[in-house]
Amino acid sequence: MPSLFPYLFTFDQAAPFILRLVLGITLAYFGYRKIQKKGKSSGSNSLMYGAVEIIIAIFLIIGLFTQLAAMLNTVILVIKLGYKIRDRAFLTDGINYYILLLAIAIAVIFLGPGWFAFDLPL
Repeated sequence: MPSLFPYLFTFDQAAPFILRLVLGITLAYFGYRKIQKKGKSSGSNSLMYGAVEIIIAIFLIIGLFTQLAAMLNTVILVIKLGYKIRDRAFLTDGINYYILLLAIAIAVIFLGPGWFAFDLPL
């Protein structure tokens, strides 16, 4: 069956670009909140964990090593979901957010960086 809007295929790199930016900005916010607490927590809320999240977010936002950054973000999100499952808070409000971010991270792994990325020529 033909596409309803075939002319939109011209913009096929827009979707990965938007997904990459949303994922990077969200991860940067998570990392910033952890750094703002100045390491008062441990585990996945530690200062070092927040710094790693910000570094990965920067790579996602500028589009450098995008698929590797998305894979690392996938690992982070799986760890966060694991903690929520352990705390019996799975599929509550807020956890659905992590599941959506995990789906976006997996999509970026398969789709690539999209527009305005340093990875594109590679």
